[in-house]
Amino acid sequence: MGLKKRSKVSAEFSMSSLTDIIFLLLIFFMLTSTLVAPNSLNLKMPGKGKPNSIPSDDLDEVKIDSKGRYYYNGKRVKLEYLDKTLGRKARLKGRENYNFILAPDKRSPVESVVAVMDIALRFHAVATLAPDL
Repeated sequence: MGLKKRSKVSAEFSMSSLTDIIFLLLIFFMLTSTLVAPNSLNLKMPGKGKPNSIPSDDLDEVKIDSKGRYYYNGKRVKLEYLDKTLGRKARLKGRENYNFILAPDKRSPVESVVAVMDIALRFHAVATLAPDL
């Protein structure tokens, strides 16, 4: 039997299949990135522009001191009470119609500020940051 063995290994590399795969991955990531909606906080920064049409005596104020203590309209409260109160008021006023002022101290812990902003996000409330005094 005269069978011949191939001892040569082909060193060629086809780039066409690699470019097809890269192109398909690019299309996949472009399509999926447009479907992902980031969780954004509904937080308004004070600045120039038209003034709010909401009467200032109707707005609630949440202050956070430098030690992370919460104050709701001047009265010291716990985070659980703040969660219940802001949730109840947001449900009464309707979705995205409840506004309150968030006034953290410059040295207040970031975790405390984020906790209040998370409450605003959950209840679709609008938290306006108070300007530095």
